[in-house]
Amino acid sequence: MKRIFDIMLSLLSAFFLIPIILMVILVIKITSRGPVLYWSDRIGKNNIIFKMPKFRTMRFGTPAIPTHLMIDASQYLTPIGSFLRKTSLDEIPQLWSILKGDMSFVGPRPALFNQDDLIALRTQLGVHTLVPGLTGWAQINGRDSLPISEKVVLDKEYVEKKSFIFDIYIFIRTFQKIFFEKNVSH
Repeated sequence: MKRIFDIMLSLLSAFFLIPIILMVILVIKITSRGPVLYWSDRIGKNNIIFKMPKFRTMRFGTPAIPTHLMIDASQYLTPIGSFLRKTSLDEIPQLWSILKGDMSFVGPRPALFNQDDLIALRTQLGVHTLVPGLTGWAQINGRDSLPISEKVVLDKEYVEKKSFIFDIYIFIRTFQKIFFEKNVSH
């Protein structure tokens, strides 16, 4: 049921988001050089690496490290990068990953290929067996403000509680967080 939900919702979302997608593409092209999409190596189910697309929010040539490890991540942001991140518009291309089955709408956020500490903790707690998500339990409980150890505890809690109803709850809460709370650091 979850996979059918993912396919149907990603197709429906892509259709309704076409005007926004086109606008974001245009603004990215006008405000910065380089490709519109950034393809990031991410850790998927069973720790298998996949390519995840995002609208590019960082300047072309930015080091491929988590932004929380950068001394001043804001210096790498494109003119609209901060806006795209705060509104989560940079995540829209991940609908492609959901359609492919590399991701789901709800699950633990996919780790970067070089986040060894996060990958090890998730593997130790069995979180690595899940398909990563566009949003997840850790996302709605702190997003960028949580240390990795707390994110993994929440990811493990999701493993224990996961159900279609819980996924719907997380999905709805995600929109509330995006529109009514400001907990994104960049």
